[in-house]
Amino acid sequence: MKSSTILGVGHYVPTKVVTNDDLSKRMTTSDEWIVQRSGIKERRFIEHSGIGASDLAVPASKMALEHAGTDLKEIDAIIFATLSPDHNFPGSGCFLGHKLGLPGVPALDVRNQCSGFLYGLSIADAWIRAGVYKKVLLVGAEVHSTGIELTDRGRDVAVLFGDGAGAAVIGEAPDDGSGIKAIKLHADGAGAKDLWLEAPASAYDPRLTKEMIDEGKHYPQMNGKQVFRWATEKMPEVSREVLAASQLSAADVDLFVPHQANMRINQMVCAKLGIPETKTVHNIEKYGNTTAATIPLGLSEAWREGRCRRGSNVLFAAFGSGYTWGAAVVRL
Repeated sequence: MKSSTILGVGHYVPTKVVTNDDLSKRMTTSDEWIVQRSGIKERRFIEHSGIGASDLAVPASKMALEHAGTDLKEIDAIIFATLSPDHNFPGSGCFLGHKLGLPGVPALDVRNQCSGFLYGLSIADAWIRAGVYKKVLLVGAEVHSTGIELTDRGRDVAVLFGDGAGAAVIGEAPDDGSGIKAIKLHADGAGAKDLWLEAPASAYDPRLTKEMIDEGKHYPQMNGKQVFRWATEKMPEVSREVLAASQLSAADVDLFVPHQANMRINQMVCAKLGIPETKTVHNIEKYGNTTAATIPLGLSEAWREGRCRRGSNVLFAAFGSGYTWGAAVVRL
């Protein structure tokens, strides 16, 4: 059976920079308060209304294709991970395929929030190993800025999120020992309501009411303490799973790319795994949490900065809403 690998990566963020001081003009907060709790100093927001997740995905995808040396016409499937699709339906993967000019190419949306890119990577890996497709465009893209409550009521969530996109071209690995060595995925719905968006919802009739809007149920809600506790337990645990399955130790990791939810979470995960921060990607201070986009965005920046190269052992790990979590080891 064939093995798959990451052939190239790309990223894109909007040009509009929103600092903590900017947010302090709209809610009771401060740069010191946000940095202390999350490590975030600024994030990117879309420049104007009308820009969706698929729009951010277009330049990220083109960068990934160029990096991979892959012609657009070689892409025979799209996987689009997002929690903020352009519209409730159809999927953003269909919008992206149309914008790229890929008529007839299948498109699958993955709704696994912060773990979405790793769930998508697992699907792409399985497709390529089975010979179903040869080259898959895997995207994580989010527009959070239009869906967060920039008031005191929504402050604890609103300060964390930003807009951005990352993309990867997944294809057959050359016969040189490179490729995706292990992926492990998990979920536990016991924590589903610790980080969720309650409305609009098909469970309610009508799906959205004025009362729901007045109560802020159309904005994301989070039990921060529970999410922190689970993330700092599950991310090291699943990382050890994939390292063991790859017959590697933490010392063999050349680059660690964790999901960028909170600098404090990632620092604790690094400490538990024994991976130095010099080998770890931290870009949350610039972009905030871009959920499904954080891992490909972080890998794309790190690769261009020379922090990894062909032959590097890269560890990915994520935890998010669902709860869902996962990890992967890839030898580039």
